[in-house]
Amino acid sequence: MMKHKDGKPGSLQDKRTRVLPMTILLIALCGLSFYLGGIFCAEKNKFEVKNVKDIAKAVPSPKESTVAPLQMKFVTFPECSSDYQDYTPCTDPKRWRKYGMHRLTFMERHCPAVFERKECLVPPPEGYKPPIRWPKSRDECWYRNVPYDWINKQKSNQNWLRKQGEKFLFPGGGTMFPKGVSAYVDLMQDLIPGMKDGTVRTAIDTGCGVASWGGDLLDHGILTVSLAPRDNHEAQVQFALERGIPAILGIISTQRLPFPSNSFDMAHCSRCLIPWTEFGGLYLLEINRILRPGGFWVLSGPPVNYQNRWRGWNTTVQEQKSDYDRLQKLLTSMCFKLYNKKDDIAVWQKTSNSSCYNRLAKPDAYPPKCDDSLELDSAWYTPLRPCVVVPDPKLKKISLKSIPKWPERLHVAPERMSEIHGGSASAFKHDDSKWKVRAKHYKKVLPALGTDKIRNVMDMNTVYGGFAAALIDDPLWVMNVVSSYGANTLAIVYDRGLIGTYHDWCEAFSTYPRTYDLLHLDGLFTAESHRCDMKFVLLEMDRILRPNGYVIMRESSYFIEAIATIAKGMRWGCRKEDTEYGIEKEKLLVCQKKLWYSSSKSSRQKSE
Repeated sequence: MMKHKDGKPGSLQDKRTRVLPMTILLIALCGLSFYLGGIFCAEKNKFEVKNVKDIAKAVPSPKESTVAPLQMKFVTFPECSSDYQDYTPCTDPKRWRKYGMHRLTFMERHCPAVFERKECLVPPPEGYKPPIRWPKSRDECWYRNVPYDWINKQKSNQNWLRKQGEKFLFPGGGTMFPKGVSAYVDLMQDLIPGMKDGTVRTAIDTGCGVASWGGDLLDHGILTVSLAPRDNHEAQVQFALERGIPAILGIISTQRLPFPSNSFDMAHCSRCLIPWTEFGGLYLLEINRILRPGGFWVLSGPPVNYQNRWRGWNTTVQEQKSDYDRLQKLLTSMCFKLYNKKDDIAVWQKTSNSSCYNRLAKPDAYPPKCDDSLELDSAWYTPLRPCVVVPDPKLKKISLKSIPKWPERLHVAPERMSEIHGGSASAFKHDDSKWKVRAKHYKKVLPALGTDKIRNVMDMNTVYGGFAAALIDDPLWVMNVVSSYGANTLAIVYDRGLIGTYHDWCEAFSTYPRTYDLLHLDGLFTAESHRCDMKFVLLEMDRILRPNGYVIMRESSYFIEAIATIAKGMRWGCRKEDTEYGIEKEKLLVCQKKLWYSSSKSSRQKSE
């Protein structure tokens, strides 16, 4: 190849000579591609025309191409041994020795590991009968349904309950209301006028006994969560639920209660023996957290009225005066004021005044204001903190004086809707209307709903409490459960004047066996099946459902057949129903649990 003396390529003519053959080659290749493409298209068209019927058979329509329903192999679940009749997996006394005694932490939730879960059906006690129906059940229940004599013997002098023949009777007595719970509530209403006019709607009773206080308040339009641990009083919560009164297992110990902040209108302790001023006032700080601004804390028993009562408390008047002074000082530092006081009852009110809360931010304040490192409503296995949870200053309408009175508040969009992703007044109204339509349809497919056959109801995965609101005129109450892994909407439920709790359905619920007449779920398995084993969720539902109780499951068609197969193995009778709109992708499964009795009295080891 010729080059210039400077080493660069030769003349332009040489370049052109090389480019010409390459151009001819590219043109030839393009022509060949066009020719082959034409042949392919012709053959393709010939194939499509010739085999169009075969293709139509091979490719399903959009309706047919949906995912095939989940199938489950049929399995019959064995009976647990008879000594599992009151089994509470996450608060099992047989496991207490594994946990610490400090602040009674052993009574908190400690759920068994996956490999320790029971795959058996919890039997009813020998001689179990269908529960007495509401409202008669408030005053009596069958002894064989809750066969515990300890509480009867220990509390007989206080008229908590009394065994008579085949029944337990509930006279309405209590440690601090010897004249009966009705007289006690009447006095309380004189001290808190808001209990009479719909201002106070939701309450929590810590250390509830057999829930006589919560039961009486139902006549006054006040809905109470009765709270008690599984302790040496044996089955306080089970007695409450057997009577048809809302209750849940729980204790203020080292973790927050499973309720949102600023939610209850009133909290109550009647000689509940909680050491309110110990551990830096940690337990009272938790009451402050769950009580809404303007809400009331009611205390009867030590150290209230210590001047006249100290002799009966095995203490000295000086000690009781010191306890009362410490309590008053602690409450004042937390922005509570003494609201009213008479005889054995003292009432404090949580302030709505932001100036008091602003003072808590000072360096020398104790207890101090909580920082922002922990979400206010975080309450599922969340440790207690020695600080004051201050109401969000942006929320102007969550205080007791600002929220509408009952029953108006039930259908008014709460201010906290704005805190929820996608939440708005229109979304709330739409949800409210939707559940009215759904509840009407449910009563067609389950005629027992709305009658005295169904008293204790659980909505296992509510959003805004719409199902409960739609049933508000029926003789029942609803425990609204909000997933601890889902959108935090439980505060909305409480702002409406309803009650509920956080829960994770991968674990057992905080209640005794046989405590609910109806369980309802809406897409629970669609939302949680990636985390929770469907089989164990259904076994837990069987544990807490009363014999002859009902289940309404609103689920994707994908899960319905598999759920029905498991339910059959649990001795449930189920039928599939259309939803109110009759769509194929979603169905109702309506089930009833059969009443059966243990076929053996074998030892606990049999099912371990």
